[in-house]
Amino acid sequence: MSGENTPDGTTAADPARTIELLWGAEESRDRAGLSLDRIVRAALEIADAEGLAALSMRRVAERLGFTTMSLYRHVPGKAELVELMRDAVFAELDIAALEPPDSPESARPAGSAGSAEPDDGSWRSGLEAWARAHWALQLRHPWLSRTAGSRRLPGPNIMADYDRALRIAERTGLRAAEVVAVVSLVGGFVNTAAQQVHDHLREERDSGVSHEQWWRSQDGLIEHMQFYPALGRLWLAGGFNPPEDPFDFGLARTLDGVELLIRSRRDEKGDATEPAATGHCAVCGSPLAGPVRGRPRDYCSRACRQRAYRLRHATPSA
Repeated sequence: MSGENTPDGTTAADPARTIELLWGAEESRDRAGLSLDRIVRAALEIADAEGLAALSMRRVAERLGFTTMSLYRHVPGKAELVELMRDAVFAELDIAALEPPDSPESARPAGSAGSAEPDDGSWRSGLEAWARAHWALQLRHPWLSRTAGSRRLPGPNIMADYDRALRIAERTGLRAAEVVAVVSLVGGFVNTAAQQVHDHLREERDSGVSHEQWWRSQDGLIEHMQFYPALGRLWLAGGFNPPEDPFDFGLARTLDGVELLIRSRRDEKGDATEPAATGHCAVCGSPLAGPVRGRPRDYCSRACRQRAYRLRHATPSA
């Protein structure tokens, strides 16, 4: 097992064993009726109620009425168990609701991301639905946002969900790398927003004072705002009051950014096929279409260029 630590503070799972557990054949029960599925469900109940810090192999065994050693015959330890829990909760996502409309899996050949035109708006509604489904999942399972990381091993449920998001994002018509980046951007926003909410809820639970009440009670800090004019003005004007729904506000602005990128890519394609006029021909006065690259043009045609040459070198008449 690796000695690395994960963002939730636990030791990293053994990759080979975790993949085997996530993608292995159908599990079997032992003679006492203990199974991997029962272990995962019991672990989820503990983590949902008390957080990952309260989760241990011993607590799960006690909840199921077995010895801790009985659990080790099914899962090596807590690190691998958390990976199984992550994949299990992703099965709660409504696959049918998130499936891109009129977009069968075989509709786009591999490697063709970005080759099609944007599918006017369906990408946005699809990514919004995907983000809201993940938001609801994060609220149901407060520990989930703490298990994010670049070296988490996905199981079949997580992989299917990620593939679904990529197929939605392909409808933007963006380049392949940008499609992947868009999904990471939206998913990252959801995860960060969930962490902030759970942090506030934990602090409120521990202190018995709401987030807003705590900040309003810091009179000593407010007195120092006179030295920071913009901060003081915005505070008095209500600038630090949260939007009506911070998640809605943040998600809309995130998708606005994606939409702006799509428009810029459309403009680039337009510039490449229809050069803008940059002036008029020095000979006949016809509008000039500027080149995509190189020096600006002075003449609309070769004929006008030759005519200008003749005019410059003509012998003055007597």
